[in-house]
Amino acid sequence: MKEVERVRWRCRRGLLELDIVLGRFVEQHYASLNKAQQDALDVLLDMPDPTLWDMITNTQPSPLQSEQCVVLKLMQTV
Repeated sequence: MKEVERVRWRCRRGLLELDIVLGRFVEQHYASLNKAQQDALDVLLDMPDPTLWDMITNTQPSPLQSEQCVVLKLMQTV
């Protein structure tokens, strides 16, 4: 449970839309992610808000193939 709280805290963003989508994603999908997908989410959370939002809204392709699966799941959350 501690890990979920850490990720939930990292999902708090300055961009309100991103904050909402990431929070919803953690609530609905984080528990079902495997370790590789959880690591990929951590990499995505290191990105600046505009870059991550553009990837989630599909206005910018993900430059990271290893994170593509998580980006696709995030896109379904929007």
